[in-house]
Amino acid sequence: MLQTIFMIGLLALAGLFLLKLAFGILGGVFAVFFWLLWKAIPIFFLGLLVYFLLRVFAPETAKDLRDKFGGNGS
Repeated sequence: MLQTIFMIGLLALAGLFLLKLAFGILGGVFAVFFWLLWKAIPIFFLGLLVYFLLRVFAPETAKDLRDKFGGNGS
């Protein structure tokens, strides 16, 4: 019983250490990732808008782009 309590305590300390490592030392990595994600979202929506405008006004060009960048799915 005492060994079980001791092991639970050790696992809790190891979990706290890993959380400290993830959010302390690697916090800069998370910050850069979320900054890049924040910048990529508007670019994605702008590309989506341009593609849908192409589908409405120039369907052949949209098809060519879909074939060129979309691949054939195999």
